[in-house]
Amino acid sequence: MPGMHDPKGKALVAELFAKHVGSLRAFLLRRAPRLDAAELAQEVYLRMLRVPDLNSIRKPESYLFTVAANLVREQALKERLHERALDLEDPALQSQLALEPAFGQQIDREMRVRRLSEVLAQLPAKCQAAVALHYWRGLSYEETGAQLGVSSHMVKKYLARAISHCRRRMARLG
Repeated sequence: MPGMHDPKGKALVAELFAKHVGSLRAFLLRRAPRLDAAELAQEVYLRMLRVPDLNSIRKPESYLFTVAANLVREQALKERLHERALDLEDPALQSQLALEPAFGQQIDREMRVRRLSEVLAQLPAKCQAAVALHYWRGLSYEETGAQLGVSSHMVKKYLARAISHCRRRMARLG
């Protein structure tokens, strides 16, 4: 019975990943472009290692992609729940939205700016535009909303999503 503690199970999973890692990452990138496909692939690998009886799986490749699809759904659900948990009328969040996020003093400014640009590029276009209009051009929520064709409340949601995403991704550098 191959599994996490069985060398045959580890070898089977390693062989499966060696053969399909490129297509798995492409699959994950298509379904979750804002998330780190390499990180998700590693989580899929770990989940495959925990399968108690890999020999009972008729089509290991299909199972691999099913595990990946389930992981993407879990991540999307976590993100939706996290976004819903933000109270946009909370004064603490309002003050955070009014300030540019600070991402740590230990990394030099040029490296932070380059990394922040990469992280922002992972966001949907409207979130990126809201950040650019509000933080870089100094437009109000209402002005930003008018430029994007959305309400100021939606602008706040875009900015909250951007800040949350940037904090998560930038914290990994620290």
